[in-house]
Amino acid sequence: MEKTVQYSFKRYEKKYMLTLNQQKAILDGMKEYMKPDIYGETTNCNIYYDTDNWELIRKSIEKPVYKEKLRVRSYGVPKTGDNVFIEIKKKYDGVVYKRRTTLPSEDFEKYLAGNKDLSSGNQISKEIEYFQSLYNAKPKVYIAYDRTSYMGKDNEELRITFDKDIRFREYALDLRKGDFGEKMLPADMVLMEIKIPGTAPLWLAHLLSSVKAMPTSFSKYGTYYKEYVLGNRGKELKLYA
Repeated sequence: MEKTVQYSFKRYEKKYMLTLNQQKAILDGMKEYMKPDIYGETTNCNIYYDTDNWELIRKSIEKPVYKEKLRVRSYGVPKTGDNVFIEIKKKYDGVVYKRRTTLPSEDFEKYLAGNKDLSSGNQISKEIEYFQSLYNAKPKVYIAYDRTSYMGKDNEELRITFDKDIRFREYALDLRKGDFGEKMLPADMVLMEIKIPGTAPLWLAHLLSSVKAMPTSFSKYGTYYKEYVLGNRGKELKLYA
């Protein structure tokens, strides 16, 4: 099947931190209703942008009604000339909005630093440029993880993803450098995300209840900031929005 690139999203996202046993039980229980999506297994590579004083993530972890972030993403390690996604992700009153555009992997940093000659001129590019006019955000951290994705057999807008081996680095902030990094979570923890435009189906609610899966507000970037930037590293791991 040909992969269709989506540039705009509006949906609810729920996150669950699972043990390996919980993940297995959920995978077994959803076989009747879900199938691997067109992306299957990928390595998601991201560079998160923020202001010099970490304004975006500081606001985010206060759990405001509205929050936004800027990141650059590739699926796998890109080569020079490969396109990557520049994404603005916003959350308002529980609804997630994501808008993104593409640029060659060697150009995104120059574009986000203010080189509008690289702009596509479309509406999403204008939104990114306006965002940067407000924040002048700069690359802060690289975060990667291995993701397995599923979609509903009857409702393809229902997606369930499992992220493992979440890792980060604070140097070599170039997606082309590789997907290596320091581990963020224990090896026996898996982050599950449920993404859907509306209400989750009844079978899924029953399945989550049966395995005692509890929702979390875990954020990869938020956890990095609290654990490693603010110096909580070495204490008991906490999960952050």
